[in-house]
Order: sequence, then C-alpha cells, then structure tokens
Amino acid sequence: MQLARVRGNVVASIKAAGLASHKLLLLEPVRASAPLDDGVEPSSTYVAIDLAGAGVGEIVLVTLGSAARVDSDGHNAPTDAAIIAIVDSVQFDGETTFQKR
Repeated sequence: MQLARVRGNVVASIKAAGLASHKLLLLEPVRASAPLDDGVEPSSTYVAIDLAGAGVGEIVLVTLGSAARVDSDGHNAPTDAAIIAIVDSVQFDGETTFQKR
C-alpha cells in the first residue's frame, strides 16, 4: 500500500465492463514524512479506481497489484490500483506530518 494525493479525475465514456461503476482518479504518490509537499515526479502519476469516495486534493491510501481486486467492489475491475481509504492523519517518526482539515 502507499499514500497518494488525488490530483484529478479521469473521464472515459467507453471502458471495460468491470470499470463501469467506478470513478477513476489521477493520483500522485506522496511521502509519509511530508504528504503535502510537492516534489514528486509528474511522470509518477497514475490512475486508480475509487472504492472510498475520494475527491481532488485528498490524501488517500492505495492498494496496488492483485490486492486492488480483492475487495468485493473491485473484484471484477481490470485494475492494479484501488483507493481503499481517505486518510485522516499521518504520524511519521512520532510526529504528525498530515492532519485532515
């Protein structure tokens, strides 16, 4: 699993049947030590299905690989990335590095 920031939406009117009921979001990986800092390579952005109802700007927890299809909502989706939680806070080395407002 990894932390990521939702950077935008991906709209596809024609898509595989398993994706029909899922919102697609554009994500950017973030560091646990500084989730709100910029500095991640733009080429590292990727698309994930949203199983948690996330929105642009939120910090989310993403599962990758075959684990992205384990949840009953995602088992038929041809995906290798799924948003499984919206993050409320992050503590790193005993310090709070992110707190949802």
